[in-house]
Amino acid sequence: MNNIVFIGMPGAGKTTIGRRVAQQLKRPMIDSDDQLREMIGRDIKELFRESEERFRDAETKAIRLLSQRDGIIIACGGGVVKRAENITLLKERGTIFFLDRRLDAIARSVDQKGRPLLNQSADRLQQLYRERYKLYCQAADFIIPVTEGVEETAQQILSIIKDHRL
Repeated sequence: MNNIVFIGMPGAGKTTIGRRVAQQLKRPMIDSDDQLREMIGRDIKELFRESEERFRDAETKAIRLLSQRDGIIIACGGGVVKRAENITLLKERGTIFFLDRRLDAIARSVDQKGRPLLNQSADRLQQLYRERYKLYCQAADFIIPVTEGVEETAQQILSIIKDHRL
């Protein structure tokens, strides 16, 4: 059974929508950041303090583990697209959905102080969005505009999964 993978900016709804889709499909849902925390046995912020490169290395190891499983829902960290290897791994057994939520909506809902890459400056969220948007689009099998609520967005994704027999 194919994995369903969610990518997008922090605050796009990957985990929340992923949980709803998993619930409807009766499949396990795993957040890649949770997998990473379990693997390293400490908080992600600590790893980021060492370096973003160390974090990205650990993230790729987590993605490698998750991508070997079948039939799961994976909510990826926002920067997973920064390494092409991650996308290659995820596509081996998965279909990638980019949750494309508008930047202003993300800015209103995300705690930027609690996220290592977002708490650096006031315009950091916008900068990351510009850097990553094209990568998200290139990686995605399906681009899902997140303009409705969780339930409506999940239903749109479930329809695609059903129509494409994912």
